[in-house]
Amino acid sequence: MQSLYIIKIGGNVIDNSESLHKFLEDFTALKGYKILVHGGGKVATQLSETLGIEAKLVDGRRITDIETLRVVTMVYGGLINKNIVAQLQRYGSNAIGLTGADGNLIKAKKRPIKTIDYGFVGDLDDNSVNANGISSLLEAGFTPVFSALTHDGDGQLLNTNADTIASALAVAMSGLYSTTLIYCFEKKGVLQDIDDEDSLIRDINPERYDELKAAGIIHSGMLPKLDNAFSAIDFGVQAVIIGHANDLNKLNDEASFGTRLSK
Repeated sequence: MQSLYIIKIGGNVIDNSESLHKFLEDFTALKGYKILVHGGGKVATQLSETLGIEAKLVDGRRITDIETLRVVTMVYGGLINKNIVAQLQRYGSNAIGLTGADGNLIKAKKRPIKTIDYGFVGDLDDNSVNANGISSLLEAGFTPVFSALTHDGDGQLLNTNADTIASALAVAMSGLYSTTLIYCFEKKGVLQDIDDEDSLIRDINPERYDELKAAGIIHSGMLPKLDNAFSAIDFGVQAVIIGHANDLNKLNDEASFGTRLSK
C-alpha cells in the first residue's frame, strides 16, 4: 500500500511569512503522496475588525454568523489558500486549492443548536469524505490543499475545524493508503514541561497517554488534539505525529521529529 502524509498547519505558521515559506519548501521535498490542510490565522480576525464585524467567541470557539462566514470564505478559501498554492507551485509541487465543496470532496452537516447556536459550522461524520475523489487527484499528480471550509450538499458553505478535517481525511484515506497524520504547530511536540522545549516526549501509546493525563502533564488545549489523534489511529491511521512546523525536514529521521502517537 502506497504511503500518504496528511499534514495540518496552524495559524501561527500562516501568520509568519518566513516560517510558512520554509515549511512549504520542506513540504514539497517530502516524497510520495501528500495533502495539506490549513486554518486561517489572524487574517480573518483582522479583516473582520476592518469591516466592523465583531468576532463572537464562546469558550474560545468562533460563532460563525453569515457575515463571519463571508469573511472566512474570502480569507480561508481565497487569500490564504491561493497564496499557499502559488508558493507550492514555486517550489515545484503541483498543488490544487480546495474547499470541501470542490468536487463534493468533504460534505458536512450544520451543527445542531443545543445550548449554543454556533451558526454556519459544519460537523463531519464517517461518510463525509469522498476518498475516491481525492485519490483521483493524487493519482493525477496533484497535491490537494484544503482550507477549513466544507459544504452541506444543499448549497451552503460551512466553517469547519481544520484539525477535524485533517483527522477525517486521514481516517477516510487510510482505506486506500498507508496514512500518517501530522499536526504542525509552534512546539516541538508534546512536552513534559510546557516551558521546556527540550522536554519532548518522543512516543505515546494509549497506556502512556492515560498516565500523562492522570499526572496532569497533558491537559486543556492538548487533550482534544490527542483524543482526536488516538481516535484516528483506532480507525486505521498508521500513526499521528505532532511536531514543530520548522522541523518538518527531519520527518524522515523518525528519531528527531516530534511526538509519535501509535498503538
